[in-house]
Amino acid sequence: MSKPMTKTQLVAALAEEMGADKKTAAAALDGIAAIVTREVGAGGAVTLPAIGKVFCRARPERMVRNPATGEQISKPADKTVKVTIAKALKDSVNG
Repeated sequence: MSKPMTKTQLVAALAEEMGADKKTAAAALDGIAAIVTREVGAGGAVTLPAIGKVFCRARPERMVRNPATGEQISKPADKTVKVTIAKALKDSVNG
């Protein structure tokens, strides 16, 4: 397995794909990240075409176990971010 692409590498690849400079590509990437963060943080969902859907899901209160002591404790309800991958991406990876 190869190392994950860094933000610098992603910005460079995005700039090349867009035919723009790195400053414009970095601004576009930061803008997308800000929009996704804002929408998902407000409880909404964002669909990134050909990539997937990012959404927030509420988890109910539940009992969890402390692995060090084995003690059962109640964990309050919270939210988690989920990503479902688009079928097109799955097919291209498996394909």
